[in-house]
Amino acid sequence: MAKTNDSTDTAETDTAETDTAAADDAAASALSTAPAEDRAGDGQAVPGSFGGVRKAGLLGALAWTAREITGWVRWVWRQLTSMRVALILLFLLSLATIPGSLVPQTSVDALKAEQWKADHETLASVYDKLGLFHVYSSVWFSAIYILLFISLIGCIVPRTWQFVGQLRGRPPAAPRNLTRLPAHATWHTDAKPEQVVAAAEKLLKRRRFRVERSEGSVGAEKGYLREAGNLLFHVSLIALLVAFASGQLWKSEGGKLVVEGDGFSNTLTQYDDFKSGSLFRPDDLDKFSFYLNSFSGSYERTGPQKGTPRDYAAHITYYEGADGPAREATIKVNEPLETGGSKVYLIGHGYAPMVTVKDGRGNIAFRGPMSALPLDSNVTETAVAKVGDYRDKDGEKTQIGFKGNFVPTLDLKTGMMASQFPALDNPALVLTAYHGSLGTDSGMPQNVYQLDVTKMKQFTEKDGSPFAKLLKVGDTMTLPDGGSLHFDAIKEWATFQVSQKPGNELALSGAVAALLGLAGSLFIQRRRVWVRATAGADGRTVVELAGLARSESARLPEELASLAAALQPDAPPAAATATGTATAEAVEAVEADEAASDPVEPSEGARA
Repeated sequence: MAKTNDSTDTAETDTAETDTAAADDAAASALSTAPAEDRAGDGQAVPGSFGGVRKAGLLGALAWTAREITGWVRWVWRQLTSMRVALILLFLLSLATIPGSLVPQTSVDALKAEQWKADHETLASVYDKLGLFHVYSSVWFSAIYILLFISLIGCIVPRTWQFVGQLRGRPPAAPRNLTRLPAHATWHTDAKPEQVVAAAEKLLKRRRFRVERSEGSVGAEKGYLREAGNLLFHVSLIALLVAFASGQLWKSEGGKLVVEGDGFSNTLTQYDDFKSGSLFRPDDLDKFSFYLNSFSGSYERTGPQKGTPRDYAAHITYYEGADGPAREATIKVNEPLETGGSKVYLIGHGYAPMVTVKDGRGNIAFRGPMSALPLDSNVTETAVAKVGDYRDKDGEKTQIGFKGNFVPTLDLKTGMMASQFPALDNPALVLTAYHGSLGTDSGMPQNVYQLDVTKMKQFTEKDGSPFAKLLKVGDTMTLPDGGSLHFDAIKEWATFQVSQKPGNELALSGAVAALLGLAGSLFIQRRRVWVRATAGADGRTVVELAGLARSESARLPEELASLAAALQPDAPPAAATATGTATAEAVEAVEADEAASDPVEPSEGARA
C-alpha cells in the first residue's frame, strides 16, 4: 500500500509541475511582444516584423503585407515628427547653406561660377555632380527643406489638439494632502470655511487664474500662454520656410545702368543683367518706369577719411502703371524706391564722358556716352567707345574703337593717370584709337566695357609712336584718317538694382512672431494653486494653501506667499493656535517626489 501511495504522490507531483510550467508559459506568452506562433498550423510567424502571423494563401500574404506597410509608415511618421529629428533637420539645413555661401552660385553670378570652374577643373566636376553650384535648387537641399517642413507640421498638429483640450478643461480638484506639495502654507483662522473659499476664489480670479470651485476647496491654474507661445514659435518657423521658398521660386532681380537724362522701363529687354526664380514669369514684373533727372554726391575732403562718400542721391521721376501720373522721388543708399511689390536700390555711381565721333568724311558716326567702368574708389574709369559704321577720308568702310581712362581729378604732378579725388575737380579723358574689325559682326556677345583689338590696329603718329590724346571738356581729337572725336560734356550715371521678392512681409511677420513665441515659452510659467478650508478639531478653520509648477519655476514659493498674504485679511490667522504663517518664511519647499503619491498631474514633458 505504501508503494502504491508513493506512486500516486509522484504522479500528482508531476501533474502539478506540468500545470505550473504550462501556466508559466501562458503568462510568458501574454507578456511577450513577439508575434505568437500559429497553433493551428495555417500560418507562420515572422519574428521582428510589424505584420505578426502571416497566414497561408494569397489573402494571408496580402493582409500581412498591408499590416507590415502600415507598421513601417507609422514608425517612420513617429520618427519624422519627433522634436529630435526636427532639430537634426534644422541643423542639416544650416549646414547645407554653407556651400551656398562658399561656392559661387550660378543663379547669383554665372560668370563668377564659370571662372571658378575654369580655375578648379578637378573640383568643378565633383561639385557639379553634387549640385554645389546651385545649392538652393538641388535635390538634396530640397529634400531637407521639405522633410523639415513636414516634421514641423507633424509636431504642431497633435500639440494643437492637445492644447485645445487643455483650454477646454478645468483645473483639477485639490489633492488629498496639500502639505506634501513642493510649496505650501497652512494656518488656523476664525473665519468660516465658506467665507475663506469664497475669498480665495475671488482673489485667484483677480490674479487672472482659471478657477474651479468644489466643496471646501478651490483649484486654480495659470500660464496657458506658455504652450501657446511654443505653438506660435513652431507655426512661425513654418511661415518662415514658406516665405523663403516663395521668395526663391518667384523672385526676380536685375541691374540697370542709367545715365542722367535717360530712363528705364521695367521690362526684361531693359535690364543689363537679370536673374529669377524657377516659377517666375515675365508677366510678374511690376509695371513702372523712371527717368534719372540728376545725380548728386558729396565726399569727405579732409582728414583720414578723405574721398569717402558722404551722400549719394539719385533724383528721379517715376510712373506707376502704363499711364500713371509723374511723381518725383530721391533714391539713396539704403533708401530704395518702393513701387508695387518691387524695390529700386541705388548700388553704384560713376561718370559718363559724352562724345561725338565723326568719320573721315565729316558725318556723325556716333554720339552719346562712352562705356565707363570705375577702377578704384576715386572713380578712375576705363572708357570704351565702339563705332561700327564708319568711313575713312577715302570713303572706305571700316570700324573704329576708342579706349582709355577717364579721370575725375587729374594731377599730373603724381606722374600717374589715376584720379586723386572722386569729385569732378579736374576731369580729363585720355584716349587712343584703333581701326579694323570690332568683331561685333560675328554674332558673339561682347563686353561693352572691353575693346577686343585682336583684329584691329592702333593709329600711330607720323613718327610711328602710338596715337593718344589727353582731352578736356570741349577738346577735339583728330584722327590720322581724317575722323575726329569731340569731348562734349560729362554726365553722371547710376546703377540700380530692381528687386522683386514675394514673401518678405511674411518672413518679417514670421520672425517677429517667432521671437514673441519663444519669449512666451521661456518666461511664462504654468502653475497650479489650491486652497482648502476645513473645520478643525478645535472649532476653528484650517486653511491650506499649496502650489505646483508644471515647469521649473523658482518664483512659485514667492507667488504662493503673495497669495497667502493677500488672503489673510479675509482669513486672519488665529495667533494662539496658528500652526503656520502666510508670509514668505512660512512657504516650505520639499522634494518633488513627495507629491508623486497624490493625484496630481505630472509636469509637462519636454517633447515638442
